[in-house]
Formats: sequence, C-alpha cells, structure tokens
Amino acid sequence: MRRLLGDEIARSGCSAFLLLASCLLLLARAEPNSPTARRERTQSNNHGNISELLDNLLRGYDNSVRPNFGGPPAVVEVDIMVRSMGPISEVDMTYSMDCYFRQSWVDRRLAFQSGKETLALSISMLARIWKPDTYFYNGKQSYLHTITSPNKFVRLYQDGRVLYSSRLTIKAACPMNLEDFPMDTQRCPLKFGSYGYTTRDVIYKWNSARQVAIAHDMKLSQFDLVGNPTANATDSTLSQNSLVAEYSMLLVSFHLKRHMGNFLIQVYGPCVLLVVLSWVSFWLNREATADRVSLGITTVLTMTFLGLEARTDLPKVPYPTALDFFVFLSFGFIFATIIQFAVVHYFTKYGSGECYFNSETENDVESSDSETEMRQTPSTSSICQPQPPPPQKLRRGQGTRHRRMPRYNSVSKIDRASRLVFPLFFLAINLFYWFAYLSRSKRIDYF
Repeated sequence: MRRLLGDEIARSGCSAFLLLASCLLLLARAEPNSPTARRERTQSNNHGNISELLDNLLRGYDNSVRPNFGGPPAVVEVDIMVRSMGPISEVDMTYSMDCYFRQSWVDRRLAFQSGKETLALSISMLARIWKPDTYFYNGKQSYLHTITSPNKFVRLYQDGRVLYSSRLTIKAACPMNLEDFPMDTQRCPLKFGSYGYTTRDVIYKWNSARQVAIAHDMKLSQFDLVGNPTANATDSTLSQNSLVAEYSMLLVSFHLKRHMGNFLIQVYGPCVLLVVLSWVSFWLNREATADRVSLGITTVLTMTFLGLEARTDLPKVPYPTALDFFVFLSFGFIFATIIQFAVVHYFTKYGSGECYFNSETENDVESSDSETEMRQTPSTSSICQPQPPPPQKLRRGQGTRHRRMPRYNSVSKIDRASRLVFPLFFLAINLFYWFAYLSRSKRIDYF
C-alpha cells in the first residue's frame, strides 16, 4: 500500500514538473523583450515597412512621364568603368569593350523618409519606374550580360536619386586613318545619348566625381591605351537648313597607340635583310652573270611575297600606309641592284672592248703562242750565228692577241662605288623615314 502511494506521488511530481517547465517556456517565448521575439518582430516590421514604403512610392506613379515634367529638364549623370577592350579590327574598323555602364538621375516622386539611406531594389522594379532611353550613336552590336542572371541593379536614395548600373559589351564603329600604320595612334569614339528626348526634356552630363575609369589589370595585345578624354556635345537635327531639335550627347575618345614589335619582327627586319642580301652581288665578279641574276631575281620575288603578306590584315584603303612606303623603298633598292648589274654587264662586254672566248678559242690561242715561241727559240747548232729579227707582221699579230686576251676575276669600278653608295643612301633614307613618321605619330587630335 505504501509502495503504491509512493509511485502515485512520484508520478504526480513528474507531471507537475513537466507542466511547470512548459509554462516557463511559453512565458519566455511570449516575453516581449526576449532577443528572439525582438528579432522576429524587427524582421516583420522591416519587411512590412519596406513593402509599404515601395507601395506608397509607386501608388499613382506614372513611369511614362519623366521627372520634373513641365519644368526644367531631367539631368542624367553617367560614368563608365572599362573592364576590358578588344578585339580591335582594322578591316571592319570596329572595337569592342566590356564595361559597367552607370546612370543616375533624381526623381522627386521616389523620395522617402526612412531609417535606411539606400534601398537596393530588385531589377523587376525597373519596369515600374522611369528610366532614360539611352542608346549608342556609333554602336554596332551591343548586349547585356545575362549569366547567371541579368547583370544590372537599381538603388534608391532618400532624396529620390536613382542609380542604375548594368554590365554591357559594346561593339562600336571606329573610323581609322591608317596613313601612319603601324606607327599610328587611333581615336576610337563612343557616343551615346537619349534616343527620343530632346534637350528640353533630358540632359546628359558626366559624373563630376568619376567619368571613365580603366581597370588596372586591363591589357591589350596590339595597343596601349594612352588617353580617354571626355566631352559633352549636342546632336542637332536640321530640316531645310532650319533647326528642328537638339539632343544631348556624351562623348569619350579612346586613344590607342599601336605596338610596333610584331611588325619589326615580321616585316621591317626581313625587308632590311633582303636589301642587304641583294648587295652581296657587288662582291661577286662581274663575269658571274648567272649567280648575280639568280640572286637578284630571288630577292625580288621574296620581297614581293613579303609585301603582299604585310597587307593581309589591312582594309583596302585608297592610300599607301607607312608600311607600304617602306616595302616599296626596299623593293626599289633590290630592283636597283639588278639594274646596276645590267649596267656593269653592258660596260664589261662592250664599253671596255673586252670579249669572251670559249674553250676552243683559248686552246687555239695557246697553241699559236707555243708555236711562235718555238720558232723564236734559237737552236743549239746555230747558237753562234746571229738570228734575223722577227717579222714585223708577227709582232703586230702578237700585240693584237694580247689586246684580245680575256681578263677573268676582274672587279668593275661601278661595283666598287656601289659597295659604298647603296648602303649610305639606304641608311640616309631610313633616317628620314623613321624621323618623319615617328614625329607624326606623337601628334594626337583629341576629338
């Protein structure tokens, strides 16, 4: 009996303890000042406040009407962060770049008073608010990055300022002047503004704090970015010589200076070596006709192939480039070497009175000389008898034979002069060429 009574008391005590613990837990959760309750209440209030704030801001908001409608024009401030550039095509005269394109404007209808200074909005809010209709005047093919999600965001400030940023790849036209190629500096512009709003409604301005920023790790394979000046401009529409409308426009010009290392290795160096190789014929004997002609023809053909290969990546412009001038100069020196040998060969054969003999003629001359010497040599039997003088006719014939004897391994005076004149003349023209084009490449027009 006592044992049963003790078990009932124990069970009653356990039940009472569990009931008390449950009550204390419920009281703790219901405590208004507990951390959990405060956090949940804050999240609920923040969510409700932001949603209510946005609903209040967009209640009666018309996104087809610009800010300050009926008043002064809306001012859109723009800045660009360039992440990378390229490719740059001379054939198509285009360039591409990857950038962060940021626009900001003030819309008083979106001003709010809250504990937060900035609201990061979803990109779905872009469809519900007004935004400028910016487009690129010289753009050819541009797109917004969408991997893994559309690369853009919107931020709203208390004073109604809206910041709209997007990541774009822009392919734009770049009219190039290739007269100084490959020592040229190209100016590739980027023009953008409003497509439909005139200066009475929207005005574009560069951000005063930052305009165009370049990534520190950006490198180009063929160019160096030496400058990126900016400017404000106006695009005017005329009809019958009368002003119809003016559109605000912003302009940035990317100054790209070309690297010369590739062209020095592939074009300039081989051209100089071919010209020097053609001068080897000045040290060959003037009688080596086959060797000198074959050397000249080989260098001419190689120079022709090199000149055609140098224009592979260039458009068919109607004017010669600096590279074309150097190729023509080298080709002219090689061709002049062939003309020089033709002059040497002409004076060797006709001008100096020399003629060439074949092997049979030379043998006949040598045998005639031997017979003459044998007739002139006295015999032992008549050594004491005086010999009659040789006939006068034989002496004249012998003299004629000596004048017609060919002279081999001779060096022409023209060859001796060419060894000095050609290198000095080529060096002088090169000095003038490089000085003229390098000094021209330093002059850059900003726009």
